[in-house]
Amino acid sequence: METTKNYFLMDTSVMLGRSLRHVFRSLDTIITVTIMPIAMMLLFVYVFGGAIQTGTPKYVNYLLPGILLIAVANSIGYVSYRLFTDVQRGIFERFNSMPIARSAALWGHVLTALVSNAISLTVIVLIAVIMGFRSPAGVLSWLAVAGILAMFTLALTWIAAIAGLSAKSVDGASVIAYPIHFLPLISSAFVPTKSMPAGVRAFAENQPVTSFVEAIRALLSGQPVGNTIWIALAWSLGIMLVAYVLAMNVYKKRKA
Repeated sequence: METTKNYFLMDTSVMLGRSLRHVFRSLDTIITVTIMPIAMMLLFVYVFGGAIQTGTPKYVNYLLPGILLIAVANSIGYVSYRLFTDVQRGIFERFNSMPIARSAALWGHVLTALVSNAISLTVIVLIAVIMGFRSPAGVLSWLAVAGILAMFTLALTWIAAIAGLSAKSVDGASVIAYPIHFLPLISSAFVPTKSMPAGVRAFAENQPVTSFVEAIRALLSGQPVGNTIWIALAWSLGIMLVAYVLAMNVYKKRKA
């Protein structure tokens, strides 16, 4: 027991390396997660952008925060799929028979999502810069944006872990991504909420994605963030805590 506790970080780093190798041997995951948001950004900026009134000089500046969140949402289906595959192959049972921290394999998948998403999001930001995105944000603001995106990634990844560990089929493992895809669409990611019908506007303004979008947008534009960043952090911490507890319970049942 003491060995498992003392070497938790080492065991997790090994599992992270294992999971990352799987991802980098098949880069289609990162490519797919990256290309679809870029295609949406191109479509909305160059086709719809001229007809959307956001009050900002460049629509790409307004759009980018939502595109970054969509990229993260796209990735969670792959997280649940990889976990489901490990469950079906009996990988976790093999790891549990070894003298390693029991949750290290699960954390390896979660941290892999952080690394792969960091790569995808960096590419998307670079494409946005080519499209004309400019930001007056300083280093601290960019670090705050990175922190918000990391928290958002962790919250969704633990939700994906629940699906991946408990699903009975590949489709069941991946289906968790579909409802989450709709949240950025019904938020302030693409258009200001004031242009929406009353009922839709009420939902859009009070669902978690809007707080993330508004916090990131304010940071990147050099505007006062206000309470939005704290609301976003509260949402992410709340979702992450609940999802983590549920995922670990499912994982323990799998081990039993």
